[in-house]
Amino acid sequence: MSESVIVSDDAGLRIIRMNRPEKKNALTQPMYAAMTAALQNAADNAAVRCVVLAGAPGAFCAGADIGEFLEAAERGGLRPKTQEFLHALARNNKPLVAAVGGLAVGIGTTMLFHCDHVVAASDATFVTPFARLGLIPEAASSLLAPLRMGHARAFALLVMGRPLSAAEAKDAGLVNTVVDAAAVEATALQAAREIAGLPPGAVTVARKLMRGRLDDVIAQIDTELAHFGERLQSAEARAAFSSFLARRK
Repeated sequence: MSESVIVSDDAGLRIIRMNRPEKKNALTQPMYAAMTAALQNAADNAAVRCVVLAGAPGAFCAGADIGEFLEAAERGGLRPKTQEFLHALARNNKPLVAAVGGLAVGIGTTMLFHCDHVVAASDATFVTPFARLGLIPEAASSLLAPLRMGHARAFALLVMGRPLSAAEAKDAGLVNTVVDAAAVEATALQAAREIAGLPPGAVTVARKLMRGRLDDVIAQIDTELAHFGERLQSAEARAAFSSFLARRK
């Protein structure tokens, strides 16, 4: 697996840690592939009762790597490892807990709509600047966010790109618990162990009932990706990327 993703198992928990702190855990194709493999393997492993997504101190995930975004724009669509990860995230059959410290940008936020329990640092920030880049939401967030947060809040987050603080994310139903930054991981692991200690069959059935129709989620992911590929080729997106790169120089 990629060294930028560290996977470990501990007493019924599978911990998937994004480990690219120098880039604030911006996701690359090898990272998507490693996370996909870890989720798929957990699905068939009876010893894994709960999966935990974690990042590095100060940055949960800064979204997709901008360099790969530019390559995708030139190629005409998102690269296949991204789609495979989104499908694995949606199809994951184990309870999913996230420990969010610092930044959660783009997919760093939208992947949380697939989580069952989210612990956030008090200084965490959730932002999805899709429209500002001439793009549209992904990870079925255009379906899941309005269901979770209501249309008004989802539109402000996904389309207007307005950031949410940890407290606002909790109020919106995206986050379960807000704690000091130093306590994020311990609190998330405690919740994961609580879930792992429950009868797994009952948890599986209850979770499946609560999450609704998987086919609808997969279809939304694929529809979003089709539009995303079109948007990557648009003049709006190209202008936004050029402006972004100019600011970085």
